[in-house]
Amino acid sequence: MLLQGKTVVVSGVGPGLGQRIAAAVVRDGGRAVLGARTEANLASAAREIDPEGGRTAYRRTDITDQTQCNALVALAVETFGGIDAVVHVAALDTLLGGLADADEDFADWRQAVDVNLLGTLRMTRACLPALKKAGGGAVVFIGTQSAVAAPTQVRQTAYAASKGALTSAMYSLAHELGPDRIRVNTVVPGWMWGPPVQAYVRYAAQAEGVPESAVLDRLTERMALPALATDGDVADAAVFLASDRARAITGQSLLVNAGELMR
Repeated sequence: MLLQGKTVVVSGVGPGLGQRIAAAVVRDGGRAVLGARTEANLASAAREIDPEGGRTAYRRTDITDQTQCNALVALAVETFGGIDAVVHVAALDTLLGGLADADEDFADWRQAVDVNLLGTLRMTRACLPALKKAGGGAVVFIGTQSAVAAPTQVRQTAYAASKGALTSAMYSLAHELGPDRIRVNTVVPGWMWGPPVQAYVRYAAQAEGVPESAVLDRLTERMALPALATDGDVADAAVFLASDRARAITGQSLLVNAGELMR
């Protein structure tokens, strides 16, 4: 029960990692305040995670809008009295390709930066007054291994660049917010078994005319452990960093990747 009595804001709660993290918060004794752009996803997640309705709250939230970020925090404070941590899952990760694939004025890249970097920072800024009032807490970013080791199977340069910038911001924020006992860390997934990777494996298998197991074998052959990490594994790492068990950890990136990349 790592989060007993704690209130955690989770952005980007859809059918994948966001819902897994929110479920892990409640499982480990906490209260989860859910934000995402699609209200139907929020309602479905809240019903599944918390059937009795006493340990979750949600509000439609677009993290590119500071007013909506502030409103999600206000909901947490009104419902549960404060905030102890925020875990940032909301991201734009569907933009594929490299520099040569960017449109002429980089509008697609700007959108990735606005969501993945600036949106995350907007949501963090909205949480700061409540975290300071609580006497400290945790900010947990979700990064990506592609920011430090580009995958050969799928190119996502804009996503990687925006998440890499967020990791750079983490170092400065750890120093800036440390005097208020607010810790800032990043969970860095590699290939993570969940809805996006499941879809990729199905697509690659169909495109290549091979079994899905062959695609999975190709992904796992470079890993020290013989299986992909799951979105549940990433959720457990996020819960740990949000908890008081990580009270002396800040400015760190925790790779959750079955040993594919070691640093």
